[in-house]
Amino acid sequence: MPDATLQMLYELARLGPTSANCSPGCFVFVKTPEGKELLRPALSAGNIEKTMSAPVTVIVASDMAFYEKLPGLYPLADARSWITSSETLAKETAFRNSSLQAGYLVIAARALGLDAGPMSGFDAERINQDFFHGTDWQVNLLINLGYGDATKLHDRLPRPDFEEACRFA
Repeated sequence: MPDATLQMLYELARLGPTSANCSPGCFVFVKTPEGKELLRPALSAGNIEKTMSAPVTVIVASDMAFYEKLPGLYPLADARSWITSSETLAKETAFRNSSLQAGYLVIAARALGLDAGPMSGFDAERINQDFFHGTDWQVNLLINLGYGDATKLHDRLPRPDFEEACRFA
């Protein structure tokens, strides 16, 4: 997959809103054989084959020090002080918003004609050690990207109906 496609993917995904524009999501596009082999031992057995065969696996991470960028990202108020007032709030905000950004990345991938498979099923400590040692980044989830083989892709699975998943208040 060309780097230009991945750059366009990020350009689309970064347009989605996050709380106070905090944007804690960080993305590692694992596409080299060496990167895939570094990732392999952290994968659960059920994720190895599909990850090794995907052209790209995105490690979606949370920058746990995202609040340091808030003065530039949210110059409307002192949002940094809101977040740094509570370590729990900072962790929750990083996780919640990087998850949201992962969703934007999946939607952007689909808009570009890519197939996307978000995954749990990995050893987070191992990924953090192997890919993020000495940084403030922590893995949130993985997303396999590529152009799927139509003979191997499943039809879209059922989703809850409105009545099952929604209510008015």
